[in-house]
Amino acid sequence: MKAKRENLFHLLEPLLPHVEHPSRYLDHEWGACEEQDGPFHLCMCYADVYEVGQPNLGVSILYNTVNAQPGMSCERAYLPWTDMSALMRERGVPMLSLEGAAPLASFDAVGFTLAHELIWTNVLEALDLAGIALTSDGRDEDDPIILAGGPSAWNCEPMAPVFDAVLLGDGEESIVEVCARIRDCREKGMARADLLCSLAELPGVYVPSLYDIVVDETSTRWGYAVPRPGTPAREVVLKSCIPDLAATPPVAAKIVPYMGIVQDRLSLEILRGCARGCRFCQAGMTYRPVRERPADQIVQAGEEGLAASGHDEISLTSLSTTDHSQCAQILNRMHADLSGRGIRVSIPSQRLDSFGVEMAMAVGAGKKGGLTFAPEAGSQRLRDVINKNVTEDDLERAARNAFENGWRRCKLYFMMGLPTETDEDIVGIVRAAERVLEIGREVVGKGPKSGVSVTISVAVFVPKCYTAFQWAGQLAPAEVRRRQQLLLHSCNDRGVRINYHDSSTSLVEGAISKMGRDGFRLLLEAWRRGCRFDAWTSEFSFDRWSEAAAACGYDLEDIACEEFPVDARLPWDHTSPGVSKGFLQREWRRAAQGVTTPDCTRESCVGCGVCPTLGVKNVICEERK
Repeated sequence: MKAKRENLFHLLEPLLPHVEHPSRYLDHEWGACEEQDGPFHLCMCYADVYEVGQPNLGVSILYNTVNAQPGMSCERAYLPWTDMSALMRERGVPMLSLEGAAPLASFDAVGFTLAHELIWTNVLEALDLAGIALTSDGRDEDDPIILAGGPSAWNCEPMAPVFDAVLLGDGEESIVEVCARIRDCREKGMARADLLCSLAELPGVYVPSLYDIVVDETSTRWGYAVPRPGTPAREVVLKSCIPDLAATPPVAAKIVPYMGIVQDRLSLEILRGCARGCRFCQAGMTYRPVRERPADQIVQAGEEGLAASGHDEISLTSLSTTDHSQCAQILNRMHADLSGRGIRVSIPSQRLDSFGVEMAMAVGAGKKGGLTFAPEAGSQRLRDVINKNVTEDDLERAARNAFENGWRRCKLYFMMGLPTETDEDIVGIVRAAERVLEIGREVVGKGPKSGVSVTISVAVFVPKCYTAFQWAGQLAPAEVRRRQQLLLHSCNDRGVRINYHDSSTSLVEGAISKMGRDGFRLLLEAWRRGCRFDAWTSEFSFDRWSEAAAACGYDLEDIACEEFPVDARLPWDHTSPGVSKGFLQREWRRAAQGVTTPDCTRESCVGCGVCPTLGVKNVICEERK
């Protein structure tokens, strides 16, 4: 029988004096939706602590979408920190929703946002804490339907045994259809297996239990998924795609948190999708096509969002915000409207070739913090390999514009371990940073009082599915560490600060990104050995992951560093964002030749396949000059 829906905050409240940040577990924030009577109840769970999950834009969008439907309600849940979860297990308190403090097991459906691969053991922790069976085949008829979606859902095979259904692509429309189908099937008394078959009929919905895994001479060691005969499962499940972003509400997050959160600002999604075609970027492929939100809607939404939330900062978010055809106009209008009110407008990261004088002036009209650019590679040769399509001149021009318009701090993002990378490319990272610092000193002046500084952050490249580099092997940890030392020893200027990512964390991420369904054994074993909150440096344990891998007969380095044959059937081929495999193979070959591919929103179609496959097209508000 389904657990009774009741408010159990009285069980949680006595624990609050004994945990860190008790405000993580309080309900009734300003702007939260009031609990509805139903009859359908969904809980959206972000499997990390409140301050990390609360600002997630995807959760906010789905939360508002479901709560806008008659007869449906959506609450939120965040994973308790280790101190609280230990007390909850000790006292027999199950994981609860935030709004109504109801057990997760009492909901009709529970949806997980798969923000990244290192959150996956947290999903297991949440289900266990909720008293819900970890795998789909272990759940009873009345148990909640466990859903998933988000950026790392494209190869969810290592977690496939966990989920009853996975929503691919834009969730605004599909989440309502899925909830309605679950409600209708339950009202008819349909068996759980039949309900899952019914969900598989919906666009963009992947039901893992309806697929078998085949390993043969055409596949990698992880095999590939094929539909089970006699089921409605499709050979390839295409993502859901909203054709017009302007038809969706521009302000998703209206909830004011009780505590400081990681992105404590009003976020406006001004653009979805990116056609730049960076060959390492999964989001750039899986979020296509480009759909811009009109300037008028964005500016009005900013005013409405500020009035509803009281924030003192607006963040214009997207994969590449300054690529919006009306970006400068939006910034100028916002700064004119917000002048004298102490409200800052920010852009997460600027592309070097779109950050011109006009854009710098527009952003510079507000309070100046640091500016972030992402050259990604230290040489023009390697930038051509990854199809970054920016030059040394672009970097120097953007840096000069920034310093001339009042900025003093600049952060540059790079990656290490990209295909064809050499030591010369590593040294080039430092040389690029030193050149930016030199320009800053030319413009502002030398000496400590000038405040000019450059920070470089170097991540380890992790090959991801549905990119041109999905066949590549990851750089071995020992070689990563050697190149990191080369990076440090190549820098002789104290004005350049160097940060780099831990090679062990990247190795685990790379291994589980490549695995197929059999990888669930590793995730389960790692969780049983205490792996959770793996994205937190303080909690990550490479020893536990290595021990779990050994217990399963795996070697993490062997898995992550393996190259796949370009013609192999891959573990994720049965799900698709619409990008054709032939296009990605062509991009892989062009990368090896150092040949770039243009942006289709600026030049002609490049043949990625998204628009004809999904029946959508790029939506650009203003003709590009």
